[in-house]
Amino acid sequence: MDVLYRTLIYLHVSSTIVSIGPFFILIPVLAKLRQAKDAELAAYLHTFQMVVRLTKHAGHVLIISGILLIWLGPWTWKTPWIILTLVIMFSSLFFLARAFTPKLRKFNEDQADKGLLVNQLTRTLWMYITLLMIMLWFMVVKPALW
Repeated sequence: MDVLYRTLIYLHVSSTIVSIGPFFILIPVLAKLRQAKDAELAAYLHTFQMVVRLTKHAGHVLIISGILLIWLGPWTWKTPWIILTLVIMFSSLFFLARAFTPKLRKFNEDQADKGLLVNQLTRTLWMYITLLMIMLWFMVVKPALW
């Protein structure tokens, strides 16, 4: 049991890194999107889409390993930091679904204002990173809130 639990912790931490880390790669990509033309623009948008896809899949591993850790570990579903992590996680799932893909598709429209879209993506990216970092804080610090 101890080896299984430790393996799950490792898997959970690894999937957290893969869920959060790639978003930081997108910060310099956003700056490049402003001046990018045609093929270069397509490459940057593809990079953006791949990061979003990668982090979604890592999120699946993160959720499954988290469920197993709660099930096998010393905490219950009523633990405050778990409840708040779940609330933020479910909110961020809806946010992620609507945050990036619709904006990325607009880049392909002829009359798209790329500057405005980059500003929206930048704001969205930082909001999502903030949500992920808050969840990470709850999982690491495990505050006793009530």
